[in-house]
Amino acid sequence: MKKLMLALLGALSLTSARVEAQTAAPAWPQRQVTVIVPFTAGGTTDLFARIFTQAMQQKYNVAFVVENRAGAGGTVGATAASRAAKDGYTLFVGTASTHAIAPYVYKSLNYDADRDFQPISLFATLPNMLVVSNAIPARTFAEFVAYAKANPGKLNYGSSGIGASNHIPAEIISNLIGTPMTHIPYRSSNEIMNALVGGHIHLAFDNITFAWPQAQGGTVRALAVTSKDRSPTAPDVPTIGETFPGFDIGTWHGLFAPAGVPRAIADQVAADVKEIFSRPDVVAKLKEIGAVASPNTPDAFTAFARSERARYQVIVRDARIQPQ
Repeated sequence: MKKLMLALLGALSLTSARVEAQTAAPAWPQRQVTVIVPFTAGGTTDLFARIFTQAMQQKYNVAFVVENRAGAGGTVGATAASRAAKDGYTLFVGTASTHAIAPYVYKSLNYDADRDFQPISLFATLPNMLVVSNAIPARTFAEFVAYAKANPGKLNYGSSGIGASNHIPAEIISNLIGTPMTHIPYRSSNEIMNALVGGHIHLAFDNITFAWPQAQGGTVRALAVTSKDRSPTAPDVPTIGETFPGFDIGTWHGLFAPAGVPRAIADQVAADVKEIFSRPDVVAKLKEIGAVASPNTPDAFTAFARSERARYQVIVRDARIQPQ
């Protein structure tokens, strides 16, 4: 009897092992992964996405396809990502705009920035830069403030839409100096810079990745950065905080998945992001364009995103931006 019981237990163990092997989730990824970018191709968010997808495709020998779904300050793409399958085959490159600012500037947002997403890892952080048309006589931030005050209601600025990280600084500055400026939304940083260089708008608070090269080329004039500290990429350009103490409106980009994605996949992808955005060549490339590689973990990114929402709730309120 004892021998029979041992034999049965052995058979059950073998059967259990076979069942576990058959039911265990297959290794990820087994097929194409779509990475939704909520802005047009060629922008800063798109750049980070393509650094990630190119490296992932090389590692896994599986297609990682960038899908640009622009509109409404990034919320069109975020809405699509929030409704995707929770299987790890749709990822999303979110920003301060989509996950920290949008909840407070849109009356009817079709996703919940906290509940509908699983944060995976930050990609990078970077400042925005105030650049003005060469037609504007101001050569310093102080001169710009004086010029804006002397020309109330006559200046306009471009952004990527209501609630975008390049929209908020302009509204805050408008309130701080006490003069209105007209907002003209565009779909991407490329369009904003083209409009600025072409003389269609007067200024922009755009990502340093696009603004600084134009300033270096002499097609626009850089007056200030929006971050707390000066950018190592443009150390001679002052911060707005040097004139208005406490001003700190940097931006960030990171990777998300729809909420409910298996934690093992989230951890695996976060480890991949850390490896990719820690490579010396990637770090150097980002530094060159004014960004700081900042990979972290799902838990750390979740905490960061929540703290950013709390911070921007106050910023949007103080800027007196009315929800649209």
